Amino acid sequence: MSISVDKAVIARLRTHGEVFEVLVDPYLAKEFKEGREVPMEEILATPYVFKDAHKGDKASEHEMEKIFGTSDPYEVAKTILLKGEVQLTQEQRKGMLEEKRKYIATVIHRHAVDPRTGFPHPVDRILKAMDEAGVHVDLFKDADAQIPGIIKALRPILPIKMETKVIAVKVPSDYVGKTYGEVKKFGTVRREEWTNDGSWMFLIEIPGGIEEEFYEKLNALTKGTALTKLVERKGL
Repeated sequence: MSISVDKAVIARLRTHGEVFEVLVDPYLAKEFKEGREVPMEEILATPYVFKDAHKGDKASEHEMEKIFGTSDPYEVAKTILLKGEVQLTQEQRKGMLEEKRKYIATVIHRHAVDPRTGFPHPVDRILKAMDEAGVHVDLFKDADAQIPGIIKALRPILPIKMETKVIAVKVPSDYVGKTYGEVKKFGTVRREEWTNDGSWMFLIEIPGGIEEEFYEKLNALTKGTALTKLVERKGL
């Protein structure tokens, strides 16, 4: 279901001396601009391309064919979103930007550690360091693609190292059923085998910052009966 017109914002493209506008869901439009696949039917509040959305002045099929090579409003809307600007309110922009900053800080928290201690930095500390380093987060660029550059900017302020850890685990047979799917959410199982008594033995590679979280979950699932051993640390 598409957003209602009264809650939509304008996406605008100026090209060839003309202005073209569409009414969009600001959150789905942001996802689309970041590279995610979102159906245009869900993004648009109305399937029309305007010269002036406030006045309801629609672009003609002739104008769209001439400039975009198509009169299909959904195809034209894609170009407007990719090449134009989404007119967010200040409140919307602030909220979306803060949400993206917290997401980036959380990813860094989960995948990186303080090389002096081997433990992850708290999310709040990472956010503070981002402020101190003057990190610019691009609202319409994929968050994950921005992380390597942000980590580079943080290093003069915050000792930080991207790391993965390989852990050997043995889960008693009584707890394999409830553990199997949950464990795989933490990382990649590299090797696994079952012993004669039905126990599950495996190696799992996980982000360095979630080692303690992994142990806590595993202990909860197996009532503390699982055996673990850190066998390798990989710096990235």
